[in-house]
Amino acid sequence: MDKIVALCKRRGLIFPASEIYGGIANTYDYGHYGVLLKRNVVDAWWDAMLQERDDVVALDSAIIQHPKTWESSGHLAGFTDPLVDCKTCKRRFRADHLAEARENPDSQPEIRCGKRPSKLPGETEECELTEPREFNLMFETAIGPIQGGGQRVFLRPETAQGIFLDFKTVLTFVRRKPPFGIAQVGKSFRNEITPGNFIFRTLEFEQMEMEFFVPPDQADEWYDHWKQARFEWYVELGLRADHLRLRDHDADELSHYSSATADVEYLFPIGWSELEGIANRGDFDLKAHAAGSGKAIEVVEQDGTRYVPHVIEPAAGVGRSVLAFLADAYDEEDLGDGDIRTVLRLHPRLAPVKVAILPLVKKDGQPELAAEVQALLKKRMQTEYDEGGSIGKRYRRQDEIGTPWCVTIDHQSLEDRTVTLRDRDSLAQERIAIDDLGELLSGRLAGPWSSPKSAG
Repeated sequence: MDKIVALCKRRGLIFPASEIYGGIANTYDYGHYGVLLKRNVVDAWWDAMLQERDDVVALDSAIIQHPKTWESSGHLAGFTDPLVDCKTCKRRFRADHLAEARENPDSQPEIRCGKRPSKLPGETEECELTEPREFNLMFETAIGPIQGGGQRVFLRPETAQGIFLDFKTVLTFVRRKPPFGIAQVGKSFRNEITPGNFIFRTLEFEQMEMEFFVPPDQADEWYDHWKQARFEWYVELGLRADHLRLRDHDADELSHYSSATADVEYLFPIGWSELEGIANRGDFDLKAHAAGSGKAIEVVEQDGTRYVPHVIEPAAGVGRSVLAFLADAYDEEDLGDGDIRTVLRLHPRLAPVKVAILPLVKKDGQPELAAEVQALLKKRMQTEYDEGGSIGKRYRRQDEIGTPWCVTIDHQSLEDRTVTLRDRDSLAQERIAIDDLGELLSGRLAGPWSSPKSAG
């Protein structure tokens, strides 16, 4: 994990927020390459939900919902964690995590005494712990310009509730009947204690959530469908299958509304952890909001049959997905004589930059021809022009941000309009006509790909 964090900061993918003021715990900013990577992950998710299917529609609901939303959903009363404070070192711990650490210290390496890091909280006289107290995880604010006044509201802790509130409206204008889904990508906020594992869990995070509404008697069938579909999505985008698993929740793990839940888990550097959850939420949410609002939320068939749909929910975090793709792609290759090449072997669809254009020298018309090549390619894919430093250093820069192909313009290019095309993974180089580059690279970008790490 330390190497991934260092690479992300060195190349400007992801770095601590508010760093000039010392930062703020568990918040991160995405730089240029990080934004491109994150956008590619989200685009791939939208493609899987919308472009490749005809039974899912899109939504973008508000971050601030009517406060009764969270009463009906149960978040206001039940969305809490028991927390323990140390009066001496001022650190705060989740009581359940502290209990796990006492049973197995290696399971929670971040939970340690602030005065003596080799000890658990409460194991030394330096630690004076409070009794566990319930702490609501929602960020609270108020609507209105007057301090201390206005209506009490909350930043949403999940995007799902906005979908449930809009179900009846969407049902009308999309002219669909279950089974169909409503998909959404957006920010959520949870004021929770986080273990500090980079972007694995943060105070504000982006979710890719879809609520799939089905007739009650079809819920089990669609639950199995979405478990498999979501697992395969990660494999298709390059995650090694032997670093992924589907784990069904035990009965004591299930949320009160869920009859079945499974996690797509990935073998992160911190161990096996949840990458995405797929839940059979039943009809709990729609019935809760119908009761809270006093408005019926149901489907009426042409024969007059009425029912409240059941909901299958695949829910993934954008940041956690980005971290999994980074962790799986990170590689160090020994080229001999102590030369270690650091490379991100990202699926080309996810790579922030698809092709880098590199003039060998900054003279003799090479930069001008390189600019022409970039203009030819940039309408098809994300490109980058780089003329600074030796060609070897420029290759290494592109390897570290995951660029799958580099195009080098040299003296021969000026004579016969061919360029050297370098492949990130194999390091193979081939001579290609400039006029053929666009079709060739577009075909490779759209074609099948598998990580060399999987083959190894």
